[in-house]
Amino acid sequence: MTKYDGLKKLLSEMLMQKRVRHLGVKLAGIAIPDSIADHVAVSAQIAYILGYLEGVDPEKCAIINLFHDLHTTRIGDHHKISSRYLKTNEAEVAAEDEQYANLPEKLAKNIKTLINQKRKRDTKEGIVAQDADWLEQAIQAKAYVELGYKGCQNWIDNVEAALETESAKRLLELIKSDPDFINCWWIGLKKMTYTKLDS
Repeated sequence: MTKYDGLKKLLSEMLMQKRVRHLGVKLAGIAIPDSIADHVAVSAQIAYILGYLEGVDPEKCAIINLFHDLHTTRIGDHHKISSRYLKTNEAEVAAEDEQYANLPEKLAKNIKTLINQKRKRDTKEGIVAQDADWLEQAIQAKAYVELGYKGCQNWIDNVEAALETESAKRLLELIKSDPDFINCWWIGLKKMTYTKLDS
């Protein structure tokens, strides 16, 4: 087996993130939650922005979040209730060790080092990446709350208590205070396409 055979398997597994769904919000009544791939993409974008705002390496923050949830393809997504009974951190590390064995050793070590910075929050980039992860969940929860899923307020409250960076705290405060966060991005962008008839 060549190194490219292992890479092929890892790419197949990465694709699986599109089919693994966040389970926690099902507790609040969401029938079809967002996928892990959805969460990873947006959290990486947020991590880049927060990294810039916090004066740390934004690329490193984004890369951390691009890889931070790959373990879910093997162990699934676990919400905080199931995590009461399972050793999810140990399972995540075990899954990642096997997954990244498909990469060249130096590359695997680099990715695992980055992921561990987020897990341990022992670097500024790791703290920013974790805040971005949480902030994405709060943003998604805010959208669900606006759609009538009141139980998702719990995610927003938990994230608010956990955030460490000033940039993430300020953004969450703005998001929380907007009564129509879902639609705020396009309000004012619509261009009228009709002309009034002469009377």
